[in-house]
Amino acid sequence: MSRVSSGFVSFSSGSIRKRSPFITRLALALSFVAVIIITFIALTVFSSNRLMNKKGNVVTNVPSNILPSYSATSFESIDGQTALQGWFFKTKNPISTIIVVHDSGSNRLPFGVEMIDMIEGWLENHYNVFLFDQRNCGTSGGDCCTYGYLEWQDVVGAISIVRQISVTTDVILFGIGTGCTSSVLAYTYLPPEGASEQDLAAYDKNVRNLGFSKSYIAGMVLDSPAKETDDYIKPEVVRTEPLGFITQFAVPYAIRVSSGSSNVSLAAEIARLPIPVFIIYGGHDTFIGADKIDQIITERSRLNSSITKSIMVSGAGYLEEYSINKNLYIETVNDFLNAYFLKDE
Repeated sequence: MSRVSSGFVSFSSGSIRKRSPFITRLALALSFVAVIIITFIALTVFSSNRLMNKKGNVVTNVPSNILPSYSATSFESIDGQTALQGWFFKTKNPISTIIVVHDSGSNRLPFGVEMIDMIEGWLENHYNVFLFDQRNCGTSGGDCCTYGYLEWQDVVGAISIVRQISVTTDVILFGIGTGCTSSVLAYTYLPPEGASEQDLAAYDKNVRNLGFSKSYIAGMVLDSPAKETDDYIKPEVVRTEPLGFITQFAVPYAIRVSSGSSNVSLAAEIARLPIPVFIIYGGHDTFIGADKIDQIITERSRLNSSITKSIMVSGAGYLEEYSINKNLYIETVNDFLNAYFLKDE
């Protein structure tokens, strides 16, 4: 009995000794995987926080004597929590009001002092102009940048204040970079004209109580629109963040979760817009991708060719069209405005 017992003990000990190297290797492998996962999560959180905390520049070095006359305006985003600042330029007998929606990290003068030439041209052609800083940009409030996922509420707030201070009966949104996301989502999240009380019940109360619908947006100019809302974030992650080529898909997801949003097909939304749309982009855009913008234009033209115009500025990269060829930029935008909004005398 004792020999059997002894043999049994000896057998078990041998088994343990044989398994120990395997268990050790497995533990090391699992530890290595755990370190990789923890590092990946840490990098994602770090990058998401850094990008969302990116502060837009304040407008500086603009001599007051070269700016057309304007009224400084304070208003709120429709979230009711974010104070925003803007400038309202008024002209005689205005046709409509152009609201400029800047790129993330920018401000109410996205092309700097050089943009004054375009503003003066709009005023001469009888368009009021409204420039404003989106949240966490310029002199506006807010402490996070969400690349359009929440900024669309700022755009709707801008439309709301324009309705109060302008005599025009509609607005034209001019989205630049992520401002395209803000502008398109603003249109998407507004109720349709003539929506019933039952239909309005499906909308957020801040939207239901606005007193206007999609029909108040008469047209859009989109400078460098992306196919999806995340497409503005991915290349930024790759370009600026540690190991961004690995976290480029996780960081946009984290930003979406933080803003309580979901990825949106901007290409599909732009294609369906029942209003005149003008798309501008650079032929050397490798940030969004000129080929991807071509696809947006193709689909948009297939569905709404009669109310679609576009221009590619050769030699220009992402958001470089204005600096590369300012005259062409201003001229083609004005041609679009005259083609669709100029009223017969």
